[in-house]
Amino acid sequence: MKELESIVDQLEKGSVSLEQSIAIYERGEALKSHCDGLLKNAEARIEKITLGSGGRPTGTEPLDVA
Repeated sequence: MKELESIVDQLEKGSVSLEQSIAIYERGEALKSHCDGLLKNAEARIEKITLGSGGRPTGTEPLDVA
């Protein structure tokens, strides 16, 4: 995340050449895709605790993140 934040900062400031901007933008896209994949994997492992009518836990079910 720190590298991605640094890339965004550099691009926003315009402190790098056009060629460098293209290269770090491409790196930023790769990092973003990697982070998205990690997030989706984490979301897939999260479960929601289900409760019965008395408020007691009855089990788990997949978390709906939609």
